[in-house]
Amino acid sequence: MQPAILSDYLYFFYSTSTLKQALAFLAHRLPALPPAAVRGAIAVAALGLALWTQWLAVPGTSLFADEWLRDHYIQWQRSDAPEPRILVVDIDEASMAELGPWPWPRSRLADLVETLITTYRARGVALDIVLPNAADADGDIRLGMLARHGPLVLAQAFDYSASRPWLLREGQLGGALPDTGASRQVALATGYLANQADWRDAPHVGNIGFIPDPDGALRRVPLFTAYQGKTYPALGLALLNCCGGGLPQAPDGLLRVGYQRDWTAYTVVSAADILAERIVPDSAAGRLVLVGSSSLGLGDRVTTPFAANRPGLGVQAAILSTLLDIQQGAAPAPWPGRWIGSVYALLCVGLTVWALPRLPAVLGVGMLASLTAAWLVVAYFIAPHDSQFSTTGPVATNLFLLAVAVPYHWQVTQRKSRHLLDTLRQYVAPAVVEQLLRSDIDDPLAPRQLEVTTLIADMEGYTTQVEALPVADAAKLTRDFLECLTGPVIAAGGTLDKYTGDGLVAFWGAPLPNTAHADLALDAALAIVQRVRQFSRTRESLGFPPLRVRIGIESGQAFAGDFGTAFRSIYTAVGDSVNTASRLEQAARDYPYDIIIGEGTVSHARRHAFLTLGQRQLRGKEKLTVLHTLDSLTSPEAAA
Repeated sequence: MQPAILSDYLYFFYSTSTLKQALAFLAHRLPALPPAAVRGAIAVAALGLALWTQWLAVPGTSLFADEWLRDHYIQWQRSDAPEPRILVVDIDEASMAELGPWPWPRSRLADLVETLITTYRARGVALDIVLPNAADADGDIRLGMLARHGPLVLAQAFDYSASRPWLLREGQLGGALPDTGASRQVALATGYLANQADWRDAPHVGNIGFIPDPDGALRRVPLFTAYQGKTYPALGLALLNCCGGGLPQAPDGLLRVGYQRDWTAYTVVSAADILAERIVPDSAAGRLVLVGSSSLGLGDRVTTPFAANRPGLGVQAAILSTLLDIQQGAAPAPWPGRWIGSVYALLCVGLTVWALPRLPAVLGVGMLASLTAAWLVVAYFIAPHDSQFSTTGPVATNLFLLAVAVPYHWQVTQRKSRHLLDTLRQYVAPAVVEQLLRSDIDDPLAPRQLEVTTLIADMEGYTTQVEALPVADAAKLTRDFLECLTGPVIAAGGTLDKYTGDGLVAFWGAPLPNTAHADLALDAALAIVQRVRQFSRTRESLGFPPLRVRIGIESGQAFAGDFGTAFRSIYTAVGDSVNTASRLEQAARDYPYDIIIGEGTVSHARRHAFLTLGQRQLRGKEKLTVLHTLDSLTSPEAAA
């Protein structure tokens, strides 16, 4: 997009959006506050937003699309590399087609577990299935014995809903952790679905209930759940405690599931193949086994960062894989993501506060867009190392700056532009006004001491010229003569100070400093002389007397700025060099040269040659003043 097109788009957006009223309030209804104070308040608000998103916002609320972005990071970083520590036994459609529909007899489940432990030498087996009611006695007894004395972990599901009209309490809870006196962050359950009462003394029972995020996705699971004063572990943690060596220090609170591996990374075998021993025995040796179902008919489906309809068995595998990584030190090393996000947001705010007053709005928007894109790359690498930080915190900060700081700067710039235009459009060249609008000077009209060159021009014999003319003709002569003076001044980038009836005062070097101020004033003087001579020849051809312009030029220190009162003000320059230029213009009547130049201008000029005219006592000066003229300029008589 071209800059001009983007600028027009931004103007349209900010002038028509719902932000217009807020921007008008900031830019027009707070005139007593200096822009620096308002920019400071915007910076504090933006930084406060950044800190709030990192340290105070509740994880999982999907605030500012944080979880949406994390889900995409997970999808881009997922791996299909095999997970050799876990075996997933799936009671899938093929198994039910071969062995009969669900529910299966408990004896068949007992056969499945025994086969995994004996024939396939599994380290431990966890059932991702809740069996709240007794069934065939033989199977129930065998499963109970395996759960009490073997490496079998049963499942129970806690309910965390506080809005359910009835309390879910079915079966008998088991597997409560011993009270060690250590404080843990736990999830509070309101109900449960547990196994039959005969299994209540099983030492290892794990929770398969979960707390979805507001958007329904399962991203975190409670490792510990409290119910009626007792604490219960999650299924994966219970399996580790039973058969996998446990965790030296289990993470508190909600565990963010790593989801580093997709479903295809896990070794998944059909339950019918295990029962028929069609799988090579060594393929499961030493592994932790999860038994469950991915069958659509059983409805064990959840939403994950990968898709909206994934088997709950796959989630349990991902939880167990995450815990194994933590146990074995293979989990990504923790990084201070919150601190990194906070510092990055501070950097964005600082750059914005510094740059916006110095850059056009289009470049300010581009800077914020670049900072946002850079953060998205940084957050991509931080996300696996910090489950709590906000991936979109700095993005929200930059959007706030884009919505508030950029428009406010736009409004301030427009107000500054209008003030400059109102004051300078009749006095300063358009190019100079454009430079002023792009400058970072807070108040370009404030009086400042600058090195300037002053040019004062006047018509010689003005009274004689106009006294015999009708009023209309006299006004036209004055207007045409001033046009001869003004055009070259504006073309050379000068500042028009004032008209003096039949002449003008102009200067260079203010409001913007310019090292070439002397040469530019001399260029304008030469052009004025040429235009006046051409204008004079035209009038002479009509029978009018000739015209002559007198010009005085001097350079030096002067105070330039907006001087005046509340009733009237004008941008002008005052100082000794300005007074000297006036005296030089008056002295020109005694010389055959149209331009008389002072010593200051001669010392500052670099592109012009001069003739020395000697010394003269100027009115108001104690010492003699050396006068000069341009070497390339002839007298009016010679030119004629």
